[in-house]
Amino acid sequence: MKKSSFWAAVFPAALGVLLLAGCGGPNRRIPNRIQVGVACYNQSDTFISELMDSFKHQLTAFEREGLTATVTLKDAAGLQRIQNDQVRELLDEGCNILCVNLVDRTDPSEIIDLARENDVSIIFFNREPVHEDMMQWSELYYVGADAQQSGVMQGELAAEAIHADPRIDRNRDGKIQYVVLEGEAGHQDAIIRTERVADTLKNEGIELEKLGSGVANWNRAQAENRMTQMIGQYHNQIELVLANNDDMALGAIDAYEKLNITETTCPVFFGIDGTSGGLQAVKEGKMAGTVYNDKEGQAGAMARLAAALVTGEGLEEISFDSERCIYLPYQKIDGENVQEFLGDKH
Repeated sequence: MKKSSFWAAVFPAALGVLLLAGCGGPNRRIPNRIQVGVACYNQSDTFISELMDSFKHQLTAFEREGLTATVTLKDAAGLQRIQNDQVRELLDEGCNILCVNLVDRTDPSEIIDLARENDVSIIFFNREPVHEDMMQWSELYYVGADAQQSGVMQGELAAEAIHADPRIDRNRDGKIQYVVLEGEAGHQDAIIRTERVADTLKNEGIELEKLGSGVANWNRAQAENRMTQMIGQYHNQIELVLANNDDMALGAIDAYEKLNITETTCPVFFGIDGTSGGLQAVKEGKMAGTVYNDKEGQAGAMARLAAALVTGEGLEEISFDSERCIYLPYQKIDGENVQEFLGDKH
């Protein structure tokens, strides 16, 4: 056979093999390992830390003979530029699936480009990218919850408490004087939770007077500082404290305890997330209620989705709420049902 005829026969066959090898979509070529790269906005966030513990535990359920699962976690400490670099490192280390908790939900493009260049799917979690960014590529997914629902439920819990106990309106003026501890300035979930809780209280027939608010970045120590400042400004006028998460509600309680303010002049406190500390505070009666953000359910959905995307098995069995998104519902917690949530969950 002439050389030209030989290559004319071999080249199309070789090209066909290469094309077939690439037809499986992202991550289908290495089914013997699930190597998850996790990029967190800030691992010191109590909810994120507890979510990650549950995720690592639940991912082991997908291991079997010939299939191992590992997790490499990077902490961006609140800096998007650092997170972008960390995602690049995770891909260089051979991770074949990414789970990303964005620092800035409006700025995921560099991470998306890196993943697409490396043919690695992304599961965004807890902080949902805007719709236009989710549409950049078919291998982008989201697991989380509906922030609006959490704000409504927090408002319903507060309204139930106020209707049940007229002593909450300590000055008997027919209005509830309240303050809000907010997450990050401009953060979508913080804005939605703050707006919806107030709207819900009003819809429940509660007349409100907002005294003030403070941004505490989801952080307990910052919340204590903000609350101390507001106590100095409003003294015993504050009847209700609404916090965008449990850590900030606990920080507000810390402020009152350190100032030795008696229980009879303390406001009622409500949080969101149902972290271990938050649940314990509800059990002890320090916090009137919280809204459970189902970290176990979210972790399980992430683990199942990660395994399916890597192995190519079971993806068709996963139900998506909106295109490629999975939302887990919140649940209301008060002193009546808190014990149900204090068990050993994974």
